[in-house]
Amino acid sequence: MLKTLALSALFAATASLASAHATLEQAEAPAESTYKGVMRIGHGCGAEPTLKVRIQIPEGVIAVKPMPKAGWTLEIVNGSYAKTYDYYETPMSEGVKELVWTGELSNDHYDEFVFRGRLTADLPAGSTVYFPTVQECANGAERWIEIPAEGQNPDDLEGPAPGVKLIEATHGH
Repeated sequence: MLKTLALSALFAATASLASAHATLEQAEAPAESTYKGVMRIGHGCGAEPTLKVRIQIPEGVIAVKPMPKAGWTLEIVNGSYAKTYDYYETPMSEGVKELVWTGELSNDHYDEFVFRGRLTADLPAGSTVYFPTVQECANGAERWIEIPAEGQNPDDLEGPAPGVKLIEATHGH
């Protein structure tokens, strides 16, 4: 009986890992803080290597800066925000809307794509901020872009967008 339970737990853990695709390293972040996003890419498209990683920056995340990766080119797509945000008493009405890394990540390897940005007061504690992510390969793509409806479990989606749950702000230095 104990052996059966151990095997069941192992299979459940393996299934959970197999369904983990593009994920953020930190599942939570304080509201109204600077957030370091580490997007983890665990596999390619089937057996194909990942050639491009695209991360959409959601409204309310401003002053985004990506970390360059050796061997990859980096494209920063800028655009207008839906509103003007206050960034340390400086108005910001435009900024990074998408980050695109182009290179090659073998299906046999894992890698991380890093950026940071400011989570504005428009993103309240208790909410989840989603970063739709697309992995492009030679003959297809993995699209982690689905945002769950209110009350829907993201695990029920086929291609859930990676998200970070915002917790109460910590206003210390």
